[in-house]
Amino acid sequence: MISRSNAEAVLAEALKTGGDFAELYMEDAESHSIAMLQGVVENAAYSRKKGAGVRVLSGTKSAYAYTVDTSLEALLDTARRASAIISGEGAEIRHLTDIRQSKGQYGIPFSTIDNVKRITLLLEGTNAAKAVSHEINRVSAGYFDTDKKVLICNSEGVWAEDRRPRTRLSFDAVATDGKEYQTGGERPAYGMGFEAYELIDPAAAGETAAKTAVTMLHAPECPAGYMPVAIDGGFGGVILHEACVHSLEATSVGRGNSEFCGKMGRRIASEKVTAIDDGTLKGEWGSIGCDDEGNPSQRNVLIENGILKSYLVDRLGSRLMDHPMTGSARRQSYEYAPTSRMTNTFIAPGTDDEEEMIRTMGDGLFAARMGGGSVNPLTGEFNFSVIEGYWVKDGKIYCPVRGAALIGRGAEVLMKIDRVGRDMWMGHGMCGSRSGSVPTNVGQPRIRVSGMTVGGKGSSI
Repeated sequence: MISRSNAEAVLAEALKTGGDFAELYMEDAESHSIAMLQGVVENAAYSRKKGAGVRVLSGTKSAYAYTVDTSLEALLDTARRASAIISGEGAEIRHLTDIRQSKGQYGIPFSTIDNVKRITLLLEGTNAAKAVSHEINRVSAGYFDTDKKVLICNSEGVWAEDRRPRTRLSFDAVATDGKEYQTGGERPAYGMGFEAYELIDPAAAGETAAKTAVTMLHAPECPAGYMPVAIDGGFGGVILHEACVHSLEATSVGRGNSEFCGKMGRRIASEKVTAIDDGTLKGEWGSIGCDDEGNPSQRNVLIENGILKSYLVDRLGSRLMDHPMTGSARRQSYEYAPTSRMTNTFIAPGTDDEEEMIRTMGDGLFAARMGGGSVNPLTGEFNFSVIEGYWVKDGKIYCPVRGAALIGRGAEVLMKIDRVGRDMWMGHGMCGSRSGSVPTNVGQPRIRVSGMTVGGKGSSI
């Protein structure tokens, strides 16, 4: 993307007004996307995005500028624009000799695949969804892949390159009985080349989306109240992601905007809970070879047997918090400065029997599939929808219920987890924050919360 001598010139220009650290980030990303509705292709697109950004730090002050023009003249001008905002004591740059290279998991390049193969995947999932029931009246499907190459170099001598292939399918099904509508969705994804479709079964994904929609169409409304709640694995981990780990990011902690500020080494969860953010997992949707500051990706144990062990910390957060960097700096593209972000975040497997959780909970809710929600990182208060839920009566799954919402505070729910199952799996999504939207995994085994507030419109069952 750029020679080392030219990169050093850009970094030197960025430090001319007295910054103590400078960083150049460059990317070149090629992407394909296809949208399908009812088995008909509505849109097929190819895009290529190239650009660069220059960041200058002085203590805890930061300035960032970016450009779509990656010529040396444009990069030098971008460095001047960033440095104009910063003044300080200054620093000398080191030669770019700390070489770090990672290539991601890439067996079959997307550039070798024609759209017929992509469309075939979408048709398989669409047809499987339609075959579930005559009540399925609409199926939308989407395909996405990207091959992103990034280069990060800085005034401390780091030259880091990473290649990040990713691909994802999405299926959304709508079921109706002529009076009401319910939806279901499934979005399998991996951080690898087209060989991902040796692991992804589009027909199974489409069928899952449709079955969720049909099941919820015939479900009564969920009763409200305070009760035991079992939450299944995979995307159930969204509660950990949103209601806890966002509050462990330096973006929040470094500015005193987290309920977990100053709690390092203290118990913040049940002793059954060990929570990990691991960007090193091979081929996963949220994995990275290095972060967007050029640091190697890490496996970070955030909570160990209930004890807070680490935050997620980028360079600026490290300066604010006096905490080591954790390989957690991420950004959507060159248009954003990096901030502390999650990668693959999950509750580690425990030792409890999944069926025993249901059998011994009395009356309550089994949240089989979680949806989106909202959270306040300062207080940890959250509200999450349950896409597919089941009422548990006398320790047995009695019937499906719809319209359930889980309401509470992250810190309180973590302390009330009394069961953690043995089989962990992850769901795939996009996480938005100050540095844009980035791919992340959320995961957990099935867990049980001894008591939490469930919102719903139903009467007793």
